[in-house]
Amino acid sequence: MTHKLGLFLAGGLSMVALMALAAGLFLASTHGLNARETPGPVERWVAARARQMALPKGARERENPVADSPEVLSDARAHWADHCAACHANDGSGNIEMGRRMYPQAPDMRAQGTQQLTDGELFFIIQNGIRLTGMPGWGGGGSASKTAHDEQDSWKLVRFIRHLPQLTAAEEREMQGLNPKSPDELKEEQEEKDFLNGGQTNEHEEHHHH
Repeated sequence: MTHKLGLFLAGGLSMVALMALAAGLFLASTHGLNARETPGPVERWVAARARQMALPKGARERENPVADSPEVLSDARAHWADHCAACHANDGSGNIEMGRRMYPQAPDMRAQGTQQLTDGELFFIIQNGIRLTGMPGWGGGGSASKTAHDEQDSWKLVRFIRHLPQLTAAEEREMQGLNPKSPDELKEEQEEKDFLNGGQTNEHEEHHHH
């Protein structure tokens, strides 16, 4: 029985691999292997099946050890704004330049395709990434204490992903202040501060002379 199950699974994996190869060859022959095309229905189906088969059963069944709380969500919002929003946007929509230019595009984390995953599956994806996409694996490496800290952060992010469909405008504004700034944005911000400081100084001097 076990042997037959192994053959069945191997056959299923081979089928997915062949379908992925066929889809890739078709695209290469018609559009070339570029990241500007929109994945077709066959590619999307193959990608979804491959993701499901790549997730180990044990991962699906893991429960989130981090309790939901305002403090946890606050930590996770800050982490998301600093590490994840560049591709997924603050609201999880993926509607941001980097997310739109990826292949496949960053998914809408609020949609059913993500929300129906178990906490354990979301944690596994955050920790290990997904091959052949832009999703990196954030877990592993470093000391035991760092690994434990990374896992804690990932479980908090799972809580935040569950919260994304209810994200408020105030929370999103808070996150905008935590997003990393580009060199140009930092320069512009500093120039504004210098201008405001200069204006205040001049105003004070004029008042003093009068």
